[in-house]
Amino acid sequence: MTHIGIIGGGNISETHARAAREISGVELAAWYGHNQIKTRRLSELYGGTAYETFQSFLDHMPMDLVLIGSPSGLHAEQGIAAARHGLHILVEKPLDINTERIDLLVSECDRAGVKLGVFFQDRVAPGINKLKEMLDEGKAGKPILVSACVKWYRPPEYYRDSGWRGTWALDGGGALMNQGVHTVDLLLWLIGDVTRVSAKALTAFHNVEVEDTVVATLEFACGAIGVLQVATSVYPGYQRHIELTGSEGTIILEHDRIVAADLRNPLKNLAEVSESNQNPNATSPLVPDVSGHRRILEDFLRAIETNGQPVCDGHEGRRSVELVQAIYESSRTGQSVSLTR
Repeated sequence: MTHIGIIGGGNISETHARAAREISGVELAAWYGHNQIKTRRLSELYGGTAYETFQSFLDHMPMDLVLIGSPSGLHAEQGIAAARHGLHILVEKPLDINTERIDLLVSECDRAGVKLGVFFQDRVAPGINKLKEMLDEGKAGKPILVSACVKWYRPPEYYRDSGWRGTWALDGGGALMNQGVHTVDLLLWLIGDVTRVSAKALTAFHNVEVEDTVVATLEFACGAIGVLQVATSVYPGYQRHIELTGSEGTIILEHDRIVAADLRNPLKNLAEVSESNQNPNATSPLVPDVSGHRRILEDFLRAIETNGQPVCDGHEGRRSVELVQAIYESSRTGQSVSLTR
């Protein structure tokens, strides 16, 4: 039996609990969150003891790993404390809101000999895995042009009713760091490193201190160029749309589904492997389908059992935050920003 602790009491922590409950051999052992009313309610629904202090939560026995779903700016701090207690750590995206804190977390996990992973469920979506396979096999040829649009909508109360969303201190940014980071990770995973960015971010609709709209041009190490558009200001909210063009043709992804593969050498029997083309995240932060989170957790449990690497570990999780930071810097300075690895 694997005993899991959950840090956080919001919607995403309930998603983590629902995902864990779908896996045999897993037991929810403990909860901690700033809002004790919420964590007590979740512990009553899903099992486990709700603690009033973080230290008492960490001291719970037995506990093997923690799922962190607290505000993004607390991820590294709480993860470091968990690592020092010998606990494996699986963190909701983003890994944290700046790379300096991420580096401290990664180092602490290495020192403690515990696993560190990130909930980037796009990496385990069947349709996106098929796309990754096609690109790795060179079906689209040499990458040329990338276009990614995340034109979502969040109503004003999404930020207004939260004590941390839309703040630099705890959200680390707006539409890009919170919603768009999934697609940033996906582009890095599919196409490879970005070497230079130019960007403009603005607050177009919401009364927040961070951006709700951003456009960035990307130069990839492989020679491709791309455009990334991310917003929570686009009413009523639309499916994520990604177009990947290479020397052998173009592949189009809607949400997590391949909707077109127009290649010089057409693929035979391109099976429909995606689960759904419906993406409620375009209009709502709620996650009705927890299958992606469940797959990430199952993968993480396998990594612990086999002493392997999770599909997105701390080093991989750092990449998207580094690129988001570069996009913000470019917008702030009005200059292009180079990334070196």
